[in-house]
Amino acid sequence: MRLEGSLQSHSNAKHLRKQMTPPEIALWLALRANDEGLRFRKQHAAGPYVLDYYCAPARLAVEVDGEAHNHGNRPERDATRDAWLVAQNIRVLRYPAREMLANLDDVIRQITSVALQRRTIIES
Repeated sequence: MRLEGSLQSHSNAKHLRKQMTPPEIALWLALRANDEGLRFRKQHAAGPYVLDYYCAPARLAVEVDGEAHNHGNRPERDATRDAWLVAQNIRVLRYPAREMLANLDDVIRQITSVALQRRTIIES
């Protein structure tokens, strides 16, 4: 099952690709250089949403949460979004933006491990 985005989410994704934050850029560069041959898409449109990173063979979304994700209605919006993704058989990993700068190697190891495990399960 292919994960498609709406016209609005495609437009938002295109805009967001041009506006990536330093933690998002650091993660993107590390994901592109992984030694496992995993391919990720950045700012991928998915239904009405935009995923920061998406590994299609593993059905894995990776989100970098800046400080704004802790305020206002963002926690509820993120929970609704994550529930929609889970209903699409997408696993979501969320990391605080500060984690990208402090522990990028550990984050990459965890993402790679989860992606490889999910890819194996999905391919079976």
